[in-house]
Parts: sequence; C-alpha cells; structure tokens
Amino acid sequence: MLITIDPAAETPLFEQIAASVRSGIMDGSIRAGDRMPTAKVLCASLGVNRNTVLHAYQTLRDEGLLELRRGRGATITARADTLSRLSEAVRELVDRARSVGVPADTLARLIRESYPRDVPAAVPAPGPVPHHEEGEAR
Repeated sequence: MLITIDPAAETPLFEQIAASVRSGIMDGSIRAGDRMPTAKVLCASLGVNRNTVLHAYQTLRDEGLLELRRGRGATITARADTLSRLSEAVRELVDRARSVGVPADTLARLIRESYPRDVPAAVPAPGPVPHHEEGEAR
C-alpha cells in the first residue's frame, strides 16, 4: 500500500492522505479488511504531524471507509469493496460515453439529474450566526 503526498500542493495534507487511500481502494490495491499503518508509522514515513494523519483517518472513518479501534488500529471496511465496484462501473460508463461522443460535462449533468433528489446534501459546518442591525436588509 503506497500513500503519497505532495507537500508543495495547495490541497491540505490530511486530504491528500485520505485521497491516496481512496485511490488505492478504487484501483484495488487497498481492500476491505486491510490494516492501515498506525498514525505513528505513517506520520514518520510521510514526514507529517501525527494529527495530520489522524485527521485523514477520521475523515475516512466519517465516510465509512475506515474503522478505528483503540488498541487495534485502523482497518478498511467492507464499504471499500462497494466503492471499488462503483468505481469500475463509472469507468465503464465513461468509456461508453466517450465511444458515443458524449462530453464529460454532459455526462456529469446526466448523473446529477439522475441522482435522487431526496438524498440529503452534505450539511456545512455551523458558522457564526450573522448579526443584523436594526433596519438592515436581511
């Protein structure tokens, strides 16, 4: 399992780590049941802060791709297999769309329009409540 980052990139390091794991899942090099390196080992090998690795692992846990257990480490969940199969289906769909001349933006629009409207959107993190002065437009 190869996890790579680019310290010069604008993308935060924790997101690069999480994206690298997702890529490994999608290409099949990381599978359900695989154990991830401990945060201590991964931060040493990547040369990043331990909290950066933990943030990446928590992100993957929140996505349902990683199970974190104190004393047992981090393990890739069964959801990884689902993501891998879905990734393969998407590649096949993209290949089919290309073969009939459908541009990427059109394919993306078709997918968005086909996705059920009742699926809740990601809820943004709460921010400060704006304060409105008396007589200000709201």
